[in-house]
Amino acid sequence: MAWSEHVVVRDGVRLACRDWGGPGQPLVLLHGLAGHAGEWDVLAQRLSSRYRVVAVDQRGHGASERHPRDVSRAAYVADVIAVVDQLTLRRPVLVGQSLGGHTALLTAAAHPGLVRALVLVEAGPGGPNPDGPADISGWLDSWPAPFPSREAAAAFLGGGPVGAGWAAGLEEREGGWWPRFDRDVMVRSLAENARRSFWREWGQVACPTLVVLAQSSFIPAQEAEEMLRQRPATMAMSIPGTGHDLHLEQPEVLHTTLADFLEGLA
Repeated sequence: MAWSEHVVVRDGVRLACRDWGGPGQPLVLLHGLAGHAGEWDVLAQRLSSRYRVVAVDQRGHGASERHPRDVSRAAYVADVIAVVDQLTLRRPVLVGQSLGGHTALLTAAAHPGLVRALVLVEAGPGGPNPDGPADISGWLDSWPAPFPSREAAAAFLGGGPVGAGWAAGLEEREGGWWPRFDRDVMVRSLAENARRSFWREWGQVACPTLVVLAQSSFIPAQEAEEMLRQRPATMAMSIPGTGHDLHLEQPEVLHTTLADFLEGLA
């Protein structure tokens, strides 16, 4: 099944969505910082045989608005609500990786009646992380853009399926292949995470929740343990041999994990 593009506009900000169609329970897929909706393509295609799947280019990313003024956590959450409303996605399951998972968490906390279930892939409520903006800034500044080819970009960005997934988000224009995001927008998007944690919001999540972590996880063990202590009904698992971008490394394993979780919601 191929996807079709829908454009949702909220407060003048254009949000591009890959709608994979499909019957049944709606799923909204949210990528991480500096990512793009296409990262979910393999997983989305598999899931769309049974579910209505929509992957979103979040504000500042991919085919969506490149330079939004507001990159607050509240703005990202309001975008999800707009997508759900304008595409008539009744009580969706929110699936998010990294910062996309954080957005999904905050959406579920603020709008408990809207969300059927929550899946966090390498995401949690911990913080503050004052080094986050500088770390991301340094990493993005290290990219030798423009890349001469997608293949060169994939090699630089880690090789294998992870490098290919990141490189797929680039666009070809003058001089080579460039990121489809603005570095300063990415850095500003982490401002609130740098200042505070979101444990209060985690405690407000009322829907069934699955947490999927990598073997080499960005989420500290203490944070994962505290998540389960505060909400013991949360389901959690770790996928062996994976890193932070496990949705790119092991989409088949993640699909099986999600399918089992979704079956349990029926």
